[in-house]
Amino acid sequence: MTSSSPTPIPEQAPAPEAGAGAPVPPVLAEVVRSGFVEGRHRGSLVVLAADGSVESALGDVAAPVFPRSTNKPMQAAAVLRAGLELSGERLALAAASHSGESFHLDLVRTMLAEHGLTPDHLQTPPDLPLDPEEAESYLASGRLRDRLAMNCSGKHTAMLAAAARNGWPLTSYLDQDHPLQQLVAEGVRAASGEEVAHVGTDGCGAPLLSLSLTGLARAFRHFVLADPGTPERRVADAMRAHPEYVAGTRRPDTWLMQALPGTLSKMGAEAVQAVALPDGRALAFKIDDGATRTLGPILARLLRRMGVDSPVLARLEDAPLLGGGVRVGEIRAAF
Repeated sequence: MTSSSPTPIPEQAPAPEAGAGAPVPPVLAEVVRSGFVEGRHRGSLVVLAADGSVESALGDVAAPVFPRSTNKPMQAAAVLRAGLELSGERLALAAASHSGESFHLDLVRTMLAEHGLTPDHLQTPPDLPLDPEEAESYLASGRLRDRLAMNCSGKHTAMLAAAARNGWPLTSYLDQDHPLQQLVAEGVRAASGEEVAHVGTDGCGAPLLSLSLTGLARAFRHFVLADPGTPERRVADAMRAHPEYVAGTRRPDTWLMQALPGTLSKMGAEAVQAVALPDGRALAFKIDDGATRTLGPILARLLRRMGVDSPVLARLEDAPLLGGGVRVGEIRAAF
């Protein structure tokens, strides 16, 4: 990785007002088919300087959003604070939205057995592997949706193991007032530097704690700069050392962490992305309509504007549109 001077994000014209006085977020990505812009994706983004100050922003980066799986590093740090001993691939999988590849599912089974648990303890919803190729192979082999294949099963296994270690109830490990979930909430507040405005239920059934995009970027910065040996730094180090367990072999988070050593990257459902560079610079963004197809092009554009220069950016930003099975357009960043 090489870095040049960061390029400021250009200001966009003031957005028109929407509904009850709320401003319309800026366009962050365009859908271009056969040279025609057929769609636009709006959202908000923030970039933090190495000292933690806001270097640039578009849209509303102070309003609460649901970070979805970008909260997973904070959830993984909570199981360490609960006294669970995890490291290496196991700790990376505890913070994962895994693709459901065989090495992911094998390690989840191993972790369950190591802590006296079975897949029946998991309260993840039955699902197919997250990776489309893995899902096709999974179905072709005659298997059905199950709890272990769901992309959050590593996180749930770690939560269950932490509860078992402490003698906490296993059947209610996802309840907001469960001791483990209280540790998660404390960690989210400490890492982000802000209070949780809203609590919901994530797709996997776990409590979902809101943050602003600025708070989310701040949390990722906190993880990469934390003192060695702290729960936050242990999680960051495990994710960066084993990115294939955080995502999968065909996933952008894996590619980015492999190509830019020391970088921490995690995406979330509904088009949320957070990244921290090893020098403490960080970014977070969310696309309002939840279009995850925009993540790669927007992330690559942001990293370029932050002065990052690496071949992986071309891989990230390549988001083709097909017509008749051939490339006729692309999703591209629009800022």
